[in-house]
Amino acid sequence: MKRIIYPGLIAGIILFGVSYGALYAGIRFFPGFFVAYNNPLFNSDGSRDWFFYSHAFVISMALSWFWDRFKGLFHGSSLARGLEFGIVYALVAVLPVMWITFSALDVTGTMVASWFIYGLLQAIIAGILFARLNP
Repeated sequence: MKRIIYPGLIAGIILFGVSYGALYAGIRFFPGFFVAYNNPLFNSDGSRDWFFYSHAFVISMALSWFWDRFKGLFHGSSLARGLEFGIVYALVAVLPVMWITFSALDVTGTMVASWFIYGLLQAIIAGILFARLNP
C-alpha cells in the first residue's frame, strides 16, 4: 500500500500545482480560448467545487495504482517509462472519454483537444514521478 499512497500523494501535490499554473498561464496567454467556458454547461452553484479541486489527487491515486500494477511492462529510463505510461493511459482512457464527451455535450473540438493534451501531460508527469519513486 505504501508503494501506491506515497507516490500518489506526491504526484497529487505536483499535479495540483501544475494544473493551477497551467490554468493561470492559459487564461493569461490565451484569453480568447477561455471565453468558450462562459457557457451554462460550466456554471456551478459552488456546492461541488471540492470535486474540481480534488481531481489532481483522485487521478494521481488511480494512476499510482495503475503504475504499480503494470510498471513491469514499461522499460528504459524514467523519462521513457513515464512517456510510454502517459501515452498508454491517454489512448486507453482519455481518448474514449473525450470521444464520448465531444459526441454528447455542446463543447468545441478545441476544448476536447486541450483536455486530451492535459490528460496526456498529467499522465506523463505522474509516470515519470512513479518511475523514480516506485521503480
